[in-house]
Amino acid sequence: MNVSDLHINGAWAVVVLNGLAGAWALAAHKYPQLSRRELWTFTAVAQVAVLLQITIGVVAMQTDGVEASDFHMFYGFLTIASVGIIYSYKQQIEEWKHLLYGFGGLFIMGLALRSIFLNSAI
Repeated sequence: MNVSDLHINGAWAVVVLNGLAGAWALAAHKYPQLSRRELWTFTAVAQVAVLLQITIGVVAMQTDGVEASDFHMFYGFLTIASVGIIYSYKQQIEEWKHLLYGFGGLFIMGLALRSIFLNSAI
């Protein structure tokens, strides 16, 4: 498996992880008993996966000579910026943090899907 294949498989991992984390956080807003330490650990893993995915993409461009479209790179940047923005607001809106991370996780999932389908190399 080369780095490009790892990047393609990692993209789907980002979609699934962030979708599940977002759905769990939204469910925890409705059902507070679902708000457990594991939710925040899983959310952190999903968001770190975004950082790893972008790193792998940059390595794939350098080592495998992959040409990514401008929009693919734009959505990658937008995804990583979204992770930072979501994290930066978590203390300011404590009572709404489940909604923030829920919709934020689904938003990141959507950006990852858009990035996958915009890239002609995938």
